[in-house]
Amino acid sequence: MKHSIYAFLTLTIMISSCKSNEAERPHTSLEAPVAKKIPKELTIHDDTRIDNYFWMRLSDEQKNAETPDEQTQDVLDYLNAENDYLSKAMAHTDSLQDKLYNEIVGRIKKDDQSVPVNNNGYSYYTRFEEGGDYALYCRKKLEEGAKEEIMLNGPEMAKDYSYYGFGGRSVSPDNKMLAFGIDTISRRQYTIYLKNLETGELLKDKLSNTGGTATWANDGQTIFYTTKDPQTLRQNKILKHVIGTNQSEDVVVYEEKDDTFRCGVGKTKSDAYLVIGSFQTLSTEFRFLDANTPNEEWKVIQPREKNLEYTIDHFYDHFYIRTNKDAKNFKLVKTPVDKTEKEYWVDVIPHRDNIYFQGMDLFKNYLVAEERKDGLRTIRVMKWDGTDDHYIQFNDPAYFAATTSNLDFDTDILRYTYSSLTTPNSTYEYNMSEKKQLLLKQTEVIDPSFEIDNYTSERLYATATDGTKIPVSLIYKKGIEKNGKNPLLLYSYGSYGNSMEPTFSSTRLSLLDRGFIYAIAHIRGGQEMGRDWYENGKLLKKKNTFTDFIDAGKFLIDKKFTSSNHLYAYGGSAGGLLMGAVLNMEPDMWNGVIAAVPFVDVVSTMLDETIPLTTFEFDEWGNPKNKEYYDYMKSYSPYDNVKAKDYPNILITTGYWDSQVQYWEPAKWIAKLRELKTDDNLLAMDCNMKTGHGGASGRFERYKRLALTYAFMFDLEGITK
Repeated sequence: MKHSIYAFLTLTIMISSCKSNEAERPHTSLEAPVAKKIPKELTIHDDTRIDNYFWMRLSDEQKNAETPDEQTQDVLDYLNAENDYLSKAMAHTDSLQDKLYNEIVGRIKKDDQSVPVNNNGYSYYTRFEEGGDYALYCRKKLEEGAKEEIMLNGPEMAKDYSYYGFGGRSVSPDNKMLAFGIDTISRRQYTIYLKNLETGELLKDKLSNTGGTATWANDGQTIFYTTKDPQTLRQNKILKHVIGTNQSEDVVVYEEKDDTFRCGVGKTKSDAYLVIGSFQTLSTEFRFLDANTPNEEWKVIQPREKNLEYTIDHFYDHFYIRTNKDAKNFKLVKTPVDKTEKEYWVDVIPHRDNIYFQGMDLFKNYLVAEERKDGLRTIRVMKWDGTDDHYIQFNDPAYFAATTSNLDFDTDILRYTYSSLTTPNSTYEYNMSEKKQLLLKQTEVIDPSFEIDNYTSERLYATATDGTKIPVSLIYKKGIEKNGKNPLLLYSYGSYGNSMEPTFSSTRLSLLDRGFIYAIAHIRGGQEMGRDWYENGKLLKKKNTFTDFIDAGKFLIDKKFTSSNHLYAYGGSAGGLLMGAVLNMEPDMWNGVIAAVPFVDVVSTMLDETIPLTTFEFDEWGNPKNKEYYDYMKSYSPYDNVKAKDYPNILITTGYWDSQVQYWEPAKWIAKLRELKTDDNLLAMDCNMKTGHGGASGRFERYKRLALTYAFMFDLEGITK
């Protein structure tokens, strides 16, 4: 090849005398791809880093060009070489992967249907037909004998595309029009289309480069939507579109000029007000407008301030606001619609040190609060007149519960969803006045051998290096002995205040039924234990996230759930950063690590403000243009800390079109690992050339990568079927 970017290196197999009788693993006889090195000096704060693989980065223009230039071809050659190596290294597991895939999708009900949601005279639901990879989006009138209307036929629409992602769907107030977003690249840049639901006609209106959702004004003729900066993909503008006009005529009603903020548009539950929100890690700001007068001026509720966060909803003549004003764990306040600034805010649910106020749902007679206590979510029901205040009771040691799809204001019926490690996702209707509930649907597991009672879940606490107690949720099949010989998969995320909930997954049965234990480490950087849990796992305290995960793993080893020879770790995106960090810090602790779409080139990415997500994440990771943050980031950035030493078996997954963690981060990382690691363990990468951050778009296709992931671990454990 004229411009070949990789040579081939035959890996030398060095087998010690104590392993001389072990079977040679297939990959050790393969030639692994070796990326070419073009040293690039990156200097800031009088410190120079040498990046030999910086050349792997391509611009969007290069990726989208009809004919690849020399650099693009080099990158494609390398990515394809890695994919080819993976295919050959795992070829002996092909039949196992097929079995796992069929097993996983076999548990999914093929003609499934969602629980209908009633709104404005119609019942809305999605359903799948037998074997269909995409959903049909449907509705029926709320009247006797009403016929089904298929608003969007997913299988028909997606049939000619390798990727087809649906964004938001929004019906006009008069029920006649549907606005919906479509992404066919997997870059999360959606085109919004409009469809006449009475005639089935697709209008000529076509709104490109959007966030994928549209919000209707009450006139049924005006919609508001976001557009993105074409380079950084930051949602930075709100536009107003009148049905039947060209997008070029759309009016920008708001532009977010601070590049550390992104913006969005929505509507209050009451449908009375349109709302524009501006969001940053440590600050928010909202504007509102009467939904009946879409051409009037927007009014700010409370001007943005650093460290002041709030979100809003509307109830009669007040806005109800969830805020951290003088409330680290957030509280609920209210303020008159005509006096919205913070000096008018009055407490409704005061701040509590031991309760994290997660959110609320407003009804005519009831206020419902979602709260988090001792790391678990609760649902609190309060009557506006103060005559009743109670919690819905849940019994599992670890579970997830949340309100959902409560569009009707004038009702005493609350809909919520519930799941635990042993209980499939369940949708309930709860009568708030009678305190009775009805199970509407529980996700069906199509497996005659599945019984909830066959599995055990636990909630334990590991002790971190600094003495902090870290919750760990576990599930395993009954009868497992705690003898240190069990394979165990430890999962976590640990960033952005995102809590990892202990929910059920039918795909996980393929692990549990083969003797694996599955564990979630609820580490700092999430928000399971309140706001401090998040604050102590970001910025200059980010390393707590990594040491918490390591300490959770050591705890599970000490308690004889597993051993280092059988311990596996998994994390994706920011959780992929976690994987990269613990690989550098404690490489001997794991038999295998799976890093999905991993954020591993932290310093270079956070120094480049042209990359999506960078500017409005400075308050999460820090701005490396500040030397203190630069030095701290550099001390843990996985890519910058790869050393010449032994690493465990590693599987990396990514997508060529990823807009959140660009493909070149994992590509550079695996190249550097190949260059420096001193072991003969398997190191492989699966780069899907057709997808982005979220993977495949179809209902079943995504499970092929999961089957690969499971086969990677099973192979290391000697599990062949």
